[in-house]
Amino acid sequence: MSSTFEQKTNAVGFPKAGELIEITGAYELEASDRAVLNLLYQHAHESGRLVEDGAEWELPMTALRPSQHESNDRLRASLIRLMRVVVTVPFLSAEGGEPRYLNTHLFDFFDVSANERAASATVRFGLPKKLQPVLARSSRWGRIKAETVCAMTSKYAIALYELVQLRSGMDRCVETFPINRFRDLLGVPPGKLLRGPDFERRVIEPALLEVNGLSDIAVQAKLVRAHVRAPITAVTLAWWRKEGDAFRATHAEQQQPKQGRTARLRSMAQATPPSAPASGKARRDKAKTGQDKLPGAA
Repeated sequence: MSSTFEQKTNAVGFPKAGELIEITGAYELEASDRAVLNLLYQHAHESGRLVEDGAEWELPMTALRPSQHESNDRLRASLIRLMRVVVTVPFLSAEGGEPRYLNTHLFDFFDVSANERAASATVRFGLPKKLQPVLARSSRWGRIKAETVCAMTSKYAIALYELVQLRSGMDRCVETFPINRFRDLLGVPPGKLLRGPDFERRVIEPALLEVNGLSDIAVQAKLVRAHVRAPITAVTLAWWRKEGDAFRATHAEQQQPKQGRTARLRSMAQATPPSAPASGKARRDKAKTGQDKLPGAA
């Protein structure tokens, strides 16, 4: 079986281990933190030293600012949050493939230039020694585009994008997640946004808006309830690769400034709501899965 480590970054993105995509407990991280995390792990992967014991990496601080208008102060705050958070990483043990969970930090250390404003300021970092072997054995990955992640302002959108990218190569294009599992994977804080309308407005809607407007994938979501007034029990996702005008519109929006983006994305979603291709394999898959029954905005 091919390993994540053997994969190379290409036009679709860098290969991020499925174990990192499906972490839980990362609800303290903001969208900017998740963007920085991806940039750091992409740098480590592309170095070819991700599986080396005690490997350390260094890159310019300017390379970690999702926007050139952001300050190093904000970057330092992101690094502190990335060091502080403890996540749960699902993995299979090297001995017999037993499913296990690793509770770990995402980074071992950050070493930052004292003069952060200098053009030569850098960040050095290392990965936890227990996490590295998990990444070295990984055989599941999703290809993540740094420019797509950095364009997003919703942490839920980033998590949803990565979740679907991990599954983009599967034969199926529909999956149902129990609500608690889905909340954990998207990083919704425990005990928060428990009411269906709040969850839909604060999590589902912004996530779909940015994934559909800024990524190469179109996603639909359906909230599963026993009846219209019942609590949400699950979320069903359907996804497919964009083509033609939808693909070009996404890349055109990525070139636009962030100012006014939400309004443009909403206008785009109203004008051309996501709909799956109606020909070939996509049509057959759609008929088998009932994808055409999923509403575009949950």
